[in-house]
Amino acid sequence: MPPLTEIQEGDLYFCLEERKVCVRGQEIALTVKEFDAFHLLIVNRKRVLTFETIAYHVWGEEYIDATPKTIHNLLSRLRQKLQITPDSPGYIVSVRGVGYKFDAGI
Repeated sequence: MPPLTEIQEGDLYFCLEERKVCVRGQEIALTVKEFDAFHLLIVNRKRVLTFETIAYHVWGEEYIDATPKTIHNLLSRLRQKLQITPDSPGYIVSVRGVGYKFDAGI
């Protein structure tokens, strides 16, 4: 079997094949769209992804219906789930008017 696609960034653990995300050893329950959005951001670390790019990759053919507000709401929920303590990093950075990026150094 091929090795798992695993990413470790400080206290954050991500595994694509197991669809698993952990922060400080605690597994975070994500919806399908939250996981897909996080996967897109984490594999494109530090790159700013536009609202349209995120919509296309997360919603597929129906991405036309996904507005920036829809994406903001999705990533806001994801951000809340990943921040298990007030001092833990945010991981997802908003780039005003453009989109979002992953950055573990926050």
